[in-house]
Amino acid sequence: MNNKILFADLDGTLLNDGKSVTERNRAAIRKMLDRGHYLVLATGRTVESARIVARELGLTLPGCYMIAFNGSVLYDCAADRTLMKRSIPVEVVQELFERAERAGIYIQTYNNTDIITTKHTRELDWYRDKNRLSYKLCDNVLDLLDEEPQKVLLIDLYKRERLETFQKRNAKWAEGKCSSFFSCKQYLEYCPVGTSKSSGIDQLRKILNMPADCTVAVGDEENDIPMIRKAHVGIAVKNAIPQTKDAAKYITENDNNHDAIAEVIEKFIL
Repeated sequence: MNNKILFADLDGTLLNDGKSVTERNRAAIRKMLDRGHYLVLATGRTVESARIVARELGLTLPGCYMIAFNGSVLYDCAADRTLMKRSIPVEVVQELFERAERAGIYIQTYNNTDIITTKHTRELDWYRDKNRLSYKLCDNVLDLLDEEPQKVLLIDLYKRERLETFQKRNAKWAEGKCSSFFSCKQYLEYCPVGTSKSSGIDQLRKILNMPADCTVAVGDEENDIPMIRKAHVGIAVKNAIPQTKDAAKYITENDNNHDAIAEVIEKFIL
């Protein structure tokens, strides 16, 4: 039997709208792991936030991995250790904060366990409600960073066009310094240059010494498009945005609330 690797996005894909996982999805995941296949949680979330999900699902067994921060970190869930980490230079982080604050847009970054930002806002509360992370406030966020961070995130809850304008106006400055993309309509992400969930696929394949045709990837949002295109079988869930569906070879019959991951596992893994 040829082992396969399933790269599954979390929010809007593996997780339903209530941020939990259906029993049918859980059973399918257990079956694929029992048969020697690999599962990779591919997410824009922090390592700490994704670890909470992994522990709740019991995905700390051999064969369970994580791509966190949209590809900036590759993590072995069973060994509880980081396999690869990329970061954004602190001077770039500082400049992003200054530019976002001039534009009147909320911005945050991260240390190993906390959200780091300059003020307590409704955007911070909204984000924390979804990701269950603690936070720290400081006028100069660099004072709270022990090392270069893996991601910077801008949030606008109501007007995506403000984020789009920011991205366009700062595109020339960001070139060669960091990569930017949307992970949902409220989130504009900045990550290390050349980093995406696609780069995470390449890194893990090398570590596991597995061929390209063993890879299956499934997601719903713009930041999932690179890994969907990279994988041998790229899949969009029924509830995915149109651009993600356009990039996929297959669109599930079920959405994230109705066992889309189980459908993928039964059809393409088992």
